[in-house]
Amino acid sequence: MMVNDHLSDLVTRVRNGYLAGKLVVEAPLTKTSKAVLEVLVSEGFLEKVEVQDGSLIITLKYKKKTPVVTGIRRVSKPGKRVYGGFRELPRVLGGLGINILSTPAGIISEKKARKLNVGGEIIAQVW
Repeated sequence: MMVNDHLSDLVTRVRNGYLAGKLVVEAPLTKTSKAVLEVLVSEGFLEKVEVQDGSLIITLKYKKKTPVVTGIRRVSKPGKRVYGGFRELPRVLGGLGINILSTPAGIISEKKARKLNVGGEIIAQVW
């Protein structure tokens, strides 16, 4: 299957996996997708991510059979890029969620970007 926007595909696969109540979701392996998933694991939104035969095996996280992630959406898209400085980054649900950014320091969470005083492209929001 030919996909033009791998990150939108990844976000959709994770969202659909949670909506379907799946424990494991598979996605194509790209460096950017792997970095985004590692941020989600470090922030506690996913259980773990493994690389297997050129694809990513994503283990979704549940708490008492309720999904940890209630929402995930792509912000910056190929047709409309969205950038923000570390001072202008919007809060997701009053601080309950996170923004994932692509910065000169790599793909990092909003919290880390504020600590490092760097801004960048807002890839996705998770809550």
